[in-house]
Amino acid sequence: MITWHAFAKLTLSLHVLGVRPDGYHELDALTVSVSEPHDELTVMRLDRPFAVELELSGPAAPGIGDGPDNLASRAAHALLAHASERAGGSGVHLALRKQIPAGAGLGGGSADAAAVLLAVNRLLALDLTLVELAAIGARIGSDVPFCVYGGAAHMRGRGERIEPAVVPELHVLVAVPPFALSTPAVYRAWDELGGPRSTRVVPGPAGVGPLRNDLEPAAEHVEPRLREFREHLERLAGAPALLAGSGSACAVAFDDPDAARAAGGRAAAGLRAPTSVVGVTRGTGVEPRS
Repeated sequence: MITWHAFAKLTLSLHVLGVRPDGYHELDALTVSVSEPHDELTVMRLDRPFAVELELSGPAAPGIGDGPDNLASRAAHALLAHASERAGGSGVHLALRKQIPAGAGLGGGSADAAAVLLAVNRLLALDLTLVELAAIGARIGSDVPFCVYGGAAHMRGRGERIEPAVVPELHVLVAVPPFALSTPAVYRAWDELGGPRSTRVVPGPAGVGPLRNDLEPAAEHVEPRLREFREHLERLAGAPALLAGSGSACAVAFDDPDAARAAGGRAAAGLRAPTSVVGVTRGTGVEPRS
């Protein structure tokens, strides 16, 4: 049995460059792993050949399906099929405690899929490399390769091209509103609005540079309450906020941990929404706990 932490993905800057011939969107995104929120995955071996069982719990579990379309299940099936001979006919039981909210733009499903790839690879001694695991992950979801590597990186293409980035230590306030956003709906709105480029550029922390999220106009079109939530967060934090990926979470990055904690306290009291002050996680985005 192995238990792992799957860390959330935070997009600091997102440029949408257009629509690719395959229907995906061409991206250039600066993304980091953050320490909170995180999901916890426990993997156990099953004697039933290639069987995959998924058990969900935790505060973010309600509303998330535990069937074969769940990204964690899909990752387990894909890995066992890819390494069928090395797996020796084993199956796996996945117990997933969900704390990363769905529909917040924090990559919870992708982080879970990456956790499954890494943990099952370790548990069954499959000896696949990170490159091989990331390639399997790219067939499951565009964010999965980043979550396999974690740390800080530029995601390019549809997200499958990962280029390591140097990001200084950051202290990030993440706030999640009481509503979720559908990633496909936000991208459809971006298309329908003519592919807008965000005009709101946020000064980044030292060593990061100016930040913008081209999905922000589309996300605010899909969910008009988002702009009011972001502006309220900015007033409480005393600094500009950016949409996390396709939303609905918003984030404010600080150089100074004391400033981040103070802003987090004001946001927690004033927003009546889940907030956390988190750090950028170094190394792999999915780490073993035991």
